Parts: sequence; C-alpha cells; structure tokens
Amino acid sequence: MLNTLKTLTLAAALGGGLTAAASHPATAAPATDYPNKAIRFIVPFPAGGPADILARLIGKEMSEHFKHAVIVENAPGAGGNIGTAKAASAPADGYTMLMGFVGTHAINTTLYKNLSFDPIRDFTAVAPISTVTIALVAHPSVGVSSVKGLIEKAKAAPGTLSFASPGSGTPHHLAGEMFKSTAGIDMMHVPYKGAVPALTDLIGGRISVMFTSVPPALAHIKDGKLNALAVTSASRAAIDPSWPTMIEEGLPGFEVENWYGVFVPAGTPQPIVETLNAELGRIMRQPAVLEALRVQGAEAMQGSSADFTAYVKSENEKWAKIIRQSGASVD
Repeated sequence: MLNTLKTLTLAAALGGGLTAAASHPATAAPATDYPNKAIRFIVPFPAGGPADILARLIGKEMSEHFKHAVIVENAPGAGGNIGTAKAASAPADGYTMLMGFVGTHAINTTLYKNLSFDPIRDFTAVAPISTVTIALVAHPSVGVSSVKGLIEKAKAAPGTLSFASPGSGTPHHLAGEMFKSTAGIDMMHVPYKGAVPALTDLIGGRISVMFTSVPPALAHIKDGKLNALAVTSASRAAIDPSWPTMIEEGLPGFEVENWYGVFVPAGTPQPIVETLNAELGRIMRQPAVLEALRVQGAEAMQGSSADFTAYVKSENEKWAKIIRQSGASVD
C-alpha cells in the first residue's frame, strides 16, 4: 500500500544535499487573482492512456479547488511532439498547461532531428507529478529468475535472446539498450507498435524479455505467464516490494524513470508558477489520488519548480548519452 510520497529533491536527482522545501527559501508569492477563467490542460497523447488518466484526475481536483474549469485537450501524435509544440506556442499567461513526460522533455530532444520546440528553453517546469514503474520481465521458457541469470545466459549465447519494446525510442526500448551497454551483453531489439502486441508476443514465447510498464503486465506476472526480474527505479516499487531493483542486481546507476510532470510556456509569471506548484503538491498528497496511482503501478512525486527544472536538465543529459550509444533516431 502506497503511504508515502516520492519527493523529488536535488539530493535525489543530482546528488546534492538540499531538500525541495529547503533549497528555495525565497520563492515568489503565489498569485492572488489567479485563476479567473478556465485553464486548458494539453495532453499530447490519445484519451485513455496513462497521461490522459493522470491529467483528468488532476483536472478534476484542480477544478473543484480553483472554482474554474480545467479542460483536458488531447493532441496526440509524433511521440507527444504535436501536443507539446502546441503548448509551447500558447500564451504564457498560466491558462495553458501541458502534461509532459520523459519522452517529450528528455528523450525526444535527441531522438528527433527536427523538433519545433526546445523542452528547456520553451517551457517552465512547474512540478513533477508521478512515475510509473517499469519492470524487466522474461518469458518462463528463457529459464531465468534473476537479472544476473539473464546476463549469464546472454553472455553464453550472444545475440540469441530478444527484447521487445512498444516502439523505437520509447523509454522501454532505451532501457533495453542501456541494459545491453551496462551489462555488456548483446540482445536483438524487436520494436512493436504499442505495448499490447509486444506483450502478446512475449507471453506467447516469441520474444525472450521486455522492459514494460507494470500495469498491463501485472496480471500475467501474477498468473505465472511472465517472470518479473527487477524494476528500473532507484528503490523497490510499492506495487510489489519483493521485486529487486536493477541496481541491487549488480548494475550500478541503472535507473530509468517513466516520469510525468506539468509544464507551462516559458515566460509564465513566477507567482502563477508558484500557485500551480502548490496546488499540484496539494493534489498529489490526497489519499484518493495516491490510491488511484497505486492501482496503476504509479507513485506520486513532489518538488519545487526549480528542482524539477534541474531534474529535467539532468534527464536530458542522461538520455542523450543513451540514445547516441544506441544509435536510435526518428525523423
């Protein structure tokens, strides 16, 4: 049962020693006359996905508290780039928010050659929201019950094991490339058009392993159709603390976070940013919200705008290195 928040701090994200609360003692005062009309909340993915579910959960809570509607607008396409570009060009007045994630604000910067926006220059990072647990799972026929066992098997027969992903350039694909590089092994990447067909082939034994978000795989793990080997977070997942981390399995520094956060166009007045940050922090502490996240295999995050900005920059640097090593590219 999830009973604590994952607090994003400089200590956690960058190795520093300041907490999010103590690192910025002189922040701007919250806006007193904001909001006074409806807020548009752009989600750069189709309705029904994790980002959309999260945005609608936040939008409902925020609408009730602010007494003004928060209208979720889905603008999918190009790995989240279409909706993100739309948000980047919106007025910087606090009435357009974006549900960004590790792809739109860290991975795509290097993965796509011709982005029409810069995730650092064109946005202000308001607040981190959530991480969704990613696990390394294997088909039982692979015959391994641990990451160490998988590495041994891969080294004994280079290139014979395969790993699926929901598509090239996704966090799940890049986690596989990071695994290959860190462990010094060779596995064949098989990209799919989404998590469902990838999981279907994994369950059918046509694929060896996969880095997957936990929710769609959980039932198959519980009924023994898949073996959960480890999670990619820095600490064990609340959804099942018996699963070790990749770090515990002997891969130092192996951390892949499928994180989500709220952004506004660059130039949005700081008092509005502080108001939104405080409101999002309040929402992510609500027991009902925490429970809704828990059943989705997610954990809440909190932090100041400045700490979240530093975290996004560090994620850009990390993923740029991984993408360049993998050779992944999308036009």
